[in-house]
Amino acid sequence: MTQLALVIDLNTCVGCHACVTSCKEWNTSGEAGPMADKNPYGADPTGNFFNRVQTFEVGVFPQTETIHFPKSCLHCEEPPCVPVCPTGASYKRPEDGIVLVDYDKCIGCEYCAWACPYGAREFDESKKVMKKCTLCVDRIYDEELPKSLRKPACVLACPASARIFGDIHDPESEASIAINLSNGYQLMPEWGTQAANHYLPRRKVDIKVHEEDLMRSSNPLDKEDRGQREPTTRVTLDDSTSW
Repeated sequence: MTQLALVIDLNTCVGCHACVTSCKEWNTSGEAGPMADKNPYGADPTGNFFNRVQTFEVGVFPQTETIHFPKSCLHCEEPPCVPVCPTGASYKRPEDGIVLVDYDKCIGCEYCAWACPYGAREFDESKKVMKKCTLCVDRIYDEELPKSLRKPACVLACPASARIFGDIHDPESEASIAINLSNGYQLMPEWGTQAANHYLPRRKVDIKVHEEDLMRSSNPLDKEDRGQREPTTRVTLDDSTSW
């Protein structure tokens, strides 16, 4: 059976949020929109995100690392959100393995959100339905688009090529090859969801930092340390006050 999914390279992702913004842009007018943000910085922000990038730091200074971790619906092969839905609104397509929500059947009970161990479901307060990543199903099958563009918006937008889209059950697909070559793994396999989306692990790099490298002896921009200069009548950066 075909199982379309995303493979995300954590060693390549730079946390630029291009995948987040492209997802918002495409789905505002696509099958899953609208996704308006209201009062995003207030106490009670509203709106929906199908894809989020979580950034955190690990290690102890100076041996620290910044981790950028994109996360969306993982399109599980055994999705716990499907059997708990009382109306059958949440379903998994047999032809490609994509998990979707039928908004005409959804009553917004949020059972699927409680069942999802990854926090991938979001409640649309304006439409009173549950929403999630669709793998841009309205785009990947659009025959009016060139084949090269029949990919999720987040994949096309990633400047670092950290996101791969394909059939993970096809051993010849780019997604499957990446998983096998880089020991791709599923998120929280102990839940038994068999998440279709995979992550490629970060590669450990031994960074040697000497104490003297952390100290700055002088400021290279300090004019007092530049010594004598030949007189000039040209306007220099030091003379400019119109920044």
